[in-house]
Amino acid sequence: MVHNGDALVGRGLEDGAALFRQWFASLDAVARRGEPAAYVFVMGSVAELLRSFDLPVVFPEINSLQTAVRHVAHEYLDDAEDYGYSPDICAYVKADVGLQMRGGVHPAGRVPKPALAVLTNACNTYIKWAEIWERMYGTPVVTIDVPGTRRAGLTPWPGDPDFERDRAYVVRQLTELITVCERVTGRKFDVDRLRENLRGANDLTASFKKVLDLNRSRPAPFNAVTDGTIYLGVANGLRGTPEAAKYFADLHEEMAHKAANRIGTLNEERYRLAFVGVPCYPIFRRFNEMFSEWGGTFVSSTYLWFASGGAALGWQYELQDPIASLAAGLLVGVRQAMDNMFFADTALDQMVDGFGLDGVVFHSVKSCRTVSTGLADARRSFSTRHDIPSLFLESDMMDRRVVSEAQLKNRVDAFFEGLATHRAGRAS
Repeated sequence: MVHNGDALVGRGLEDGAALFRQWFASLDAVARRGEPAAYVFVMGSVAELLRSFDLPVVFPEINSLQTAVRHVAHEYLDDAEDYGYSPDICAYVKADVGLQMRGGVHPAGRVPKPALAVLTNACNTYIKWAEIWERMYGTPVVTIDVPGTRRAGLTPWPGDPDFERDRAYVVRQLTELITVCERVTGRKFDVDRLRENLRGANDLTASFKKVLDLNRSRPAPFNAVTDGTIYLGVANGLRGTPEAAKYFADLHEEMAHKAANRIGTLNEERYRLAFVGVPCYPIFRRFNEMFSEWGGTFVSSTYLWFASGGAALGWQYELQDPIASLAAGLLVGVRQAMDNMFFADTALDQMVDGFGLDGVVFHSVKSCRTVSTGLADARRSFSTRHDIPSLFLESDMMDRRVVSEAQLKNRVDAFFEGLATHRAGRAS
């Protein structure tokens, strides 16, 4: 099919925003009908399995993120803190508590109550977060314990004896989850529905991986922080659906066109940057402008890797044995997520040459110790291995009370001045 090139450019952002609005509208309709929904998380959502029971999936992380992007997070945080939650805990959790206290009312509509919560051990906060819904609603909680990587650089794959033992362990847990889903929904498990959802996820992840790889082009066809957040929303919220598979096939077509025609995100791409951590959502647009004004483009991001549910790997399920394959996908995806949080230096080493980095931005946030702990050490370690300037910033992903735009801008400006000096020194 031949498309007009001008019509392709920008299509992914428009279609992604439209799909997101439709998804939230569907959740609003579920809430108004009082029907059940499953609460899940981006690292190991098993959305493919839950959708085989026609359970709508709710991502509390995404809900909380949206309150920050829409500049109302402080209202939800205040509600939770007034109720007794500490200012020091994860702001995603507090925003969700505020949302539940408001009956699910959200900037994009209403979120249904949880009839089931499914989580992995990818983030220590997930487990305590689910206990809140258990106390509020008596929600049944299923925790899937995914054995992590034993050490950095050691990632066994299917066929390895250690991997197969871990897979069998996860398969037993998925079998228990199926029993819970049958009890909650009153429906029998349909393996063919799961197989179809896995096929849709395969199409999504294959295209997602190709899109990420296209940012190796010069100039980069998309911004890994701003545009990438939209891509993540669709990849997680609609995982396993035909709509998501089509979206990412179309997105790959657009990005391939932009790469072939040297169409970037900026008029002039001067510096290619990697982003480590979680974005600053309270001033999301302005945060990116601080870099784009200097000609800086985020060409890659550890966030795109660890928050993509394994999609960044292009992982493909084997459809002959859906449960065993889903277990393998969980092992690979959750391990990749944890490794990119805890061993960010390994991910960065892969980015340096592949994406032609000029600089790296480490962003530590008050609200997420899981991601932020060790970032300063990761930066120091990175600097010993690569002659590439880096910047360490501190703000937050949710709480505008600890975000200082002026302070951030001063440090970003100094970083780019240093980048220019570093480039001139290497050229001389």
